Amino acid sequence: MEKSNIRASGISYVELANVPMKFLKAIAKDINQQVKKLEELRTYENFPLRIVLLTNLFSSTIYLIGLYIMLNLGILFAALFVAYILWIEVRLLAKSCKYCHYYGKLCAFGKGKCSALFFKKGDPEKFLKTEITMKDIIPDFLTFIFPLIGGLVLLLSNFSWLIVVLLAILVVLGFGGNAVVRGSFACKYCKQREIGCPAEKLFSKKKSEEGV
Repeated sequence: MEKSNIRASGISYVELANVPMKFLKAIAKDINQQVKKLEELRTYENFPLRIVLLTNLFSSTIYLIGLYIMLNLGILFAALFVAYILWIEVRLLAKSCKYCHYYGKLCAFGKGKCSALFFKKGDPEKFLKTEITMKDIIPDFLTFIFPLIGGLVLLLSNFSWLIVVLLAILVVLGFGGNAVVRGSFACKYCKQREIGCPAEKLFSKKKSEEGV
């Protein structure tokens, strides 16, 4: 009786069997759309304070370890290191932050607010057209490379396990830690990355060239 009713309705067994599959596909499609919407929402106009505190704790740790190592080399080296750090920070505020979407806002590093205190807002289009190379970011890497070199000099002249530990922490933070902080807490939720970021373009290009 059931078979005759199915045939009478013009629905084949194959079509009937496909009904649950179509239903599941519709649900999967809806879930994917919701996930995409959530991902779009997770770009912050103002980053949560907890992320800003985390990123600044990270960079401050690198700076303080570097300063301690440089102090062991001498007060002149420590003073030069502090001057270099200040130059790096001011350079970033003046050449990048004032053109960024987060100017006057709370970016992942809190620098958008800082930039607005010292510099007038720049043309965002200029930032989008900016192209940077690995050579341009070398000064940022030197903030922990200099202390690494200084630490090695200290070890050669007077071996210390404390310096060994601090150098190990610097290596972890400077290379692996930096990638984790930016990839998992900063760049991942950055609105400027969606609009167009010179640094993001550089590293995306680098990954494609490496076949990643």
